[in-house]
Amino acid sequence: MRSPCKPLGLYDDSGVKLPFWDGGDIGYTKRKEMAQPKAFTPVKLVCGVIYREEILYEEVRRRIIAEWGSIDLESHAFPFDLTAYYEPEMGPDLKRRFVSFAGLTASETLPAVKLRTIDLEESVRRETGALGRPVNIDPGYLTASALVMATAKDFSHRIPLERGIYAHLEFLFTKTGVKTLDWTYPDFRSGPCQGFFRTVREMYLRQLREPPA
Repeated sequence: MRSPCKPLGLYDDSGVKLPFWDGGDIGYTKRKEMAQPKAFTPVKLVCGVIYREEILYEEVRRRIIAEWGSIDLESHAFPFDLTAYYEPEMGPDLKRRFVSFAGLTASETLPAVKLRTIDLEESVRRETGALGRPVNIDPGYLTASALVMATAKDFSHRIPLERGIYAHLEFLFTKTGVKTLDWTYPDFRSGPCQGFFRTVREMYLRQLREPPA
């Protein structure tokens, strides 16, 4: 039998170490190559905007296009009435729209995008003279398998990225639709919202299949 103090390896019945074996037909697992890091697949940038006044939404829309390029899909206005979280700061009768941007980007840019949207929110607040935020701009990105949103609020399920920004895994895409998670935001659980992002995913997958220009 193999002595417990012998170095790792395969031994015959007399205790002699055998030469390296590549798997053969006697039930051992073959040695596999170590996985090598590679570049992430580009992602599709998306953004949600919570607001009360259409004129403010149009101004935010103009500014985010100036920052991140043309929009290739825009939702209608959803009533933001499944939570009262923002009402003390933004007032009642809130609405939310979602947009997706035409170009693909690197997932590593999400913290910088979130920090820039915080600057944009503050610019709009100063220009309107509001005490609280008149608009809330929530960026994120979509992959073939998931929707990820950015947040500056820490929680047990959120992944620190950099400069105080965290990744919030919103939901997963499946073959038949969407799989929500325990922490999925209430409005992201609604059919119309999920329908929008499923359409964005279809557009994104087509973009990935397109040959490079």
